[in-house]
Amino acid sequence: MPTKLTTPAAGSRPDGALSESDASQKVRQMFTQIAPTYDSLNHILSIQLDRLWRARAAKLLRPILANPDALVLDLCCGTGDLALALRARGPAKIIGADFAHTMLVRANQKAHAGSRNPSADSSDHTSTPMSFAEADALRLPFAGESFDLVTTAFGFRNLANYEAGLREILRVLKPGGTIAILEFTEPPNTVLGRLYRWYVFSVLPRVGALISGHSSAYTYLPKSVSRFFRPPQLSALLTQVGYASPQFRTFTLGTVALHTATRPL
Repeated sequence: MPTKLTTPAAGSRPDGALSESDASQKVRQMFTQIAPTYDSLNHILSIQLDRLWRARAAKLLRPILANPDALVLDLCCGTGDLALALRARGPAKIIGADFAHTMLVRANQKAHAGSRNPSADSSDHTSTPMSFAEADALRLPFAGESFDLVTTAFGFRNLANYEAGLREILRVLKPGGTIAILEFTEPPNTVLGRLYRWYVFSVLPRVGALISGHSSAYTYLPKSVSRFFRPPQLSALLTQVGYASPQFRTFTLGTVALHTATRPL
């Protein structure tokens, strides 16, 4: 069972990573390798709950997504599942960004399949065009104060420097804009929490390795969660970096948290 942290890690550190740049390179390589089985394993290992978590986050962000003039950046977008969930909630323009090219290829395929849906009507936003950019979350190729909303689902935890990532997101947010981070978190130390830890440390790595053929990626996942912020710690860091009104809510017995905050006006 992992030791409960008093101080979270400053950034992701896959096994063998000696520096931030090394950690970033290893994470990119890892996600490049598992891209072909990434979606199916997400759904299998979460018992389809990952779809519910993204849909719930998108529903909560609908007041922004309903504005046709809003510009949204889905950061660390992977294969585009959150970006697609956001698109289904309103006509806002959405840009997905990730630094793993193979992930973006799959995201593009899924987005274009939706945009070609001949059955979509005027109230169905699944046909709204989307765009994707290959970009590092710590060095975004966007002008300051560009976005009304910046989201990230299960990707922020993989950044090599969490504080730098939050500062870069703050830079590209418009004054009054919103950040939304959907991430795994360690549940309380209850019977169900211990059962969860047994699953993610004993069952998940074996199933992930069997299906993907890459054991290191699915050993990394539970380790990265155990080293990551607890919700109050991430809220404190958001305040420290300069965000206003940080809030969080947890889903599914405290295993997932949605954090929101705004850039001050």
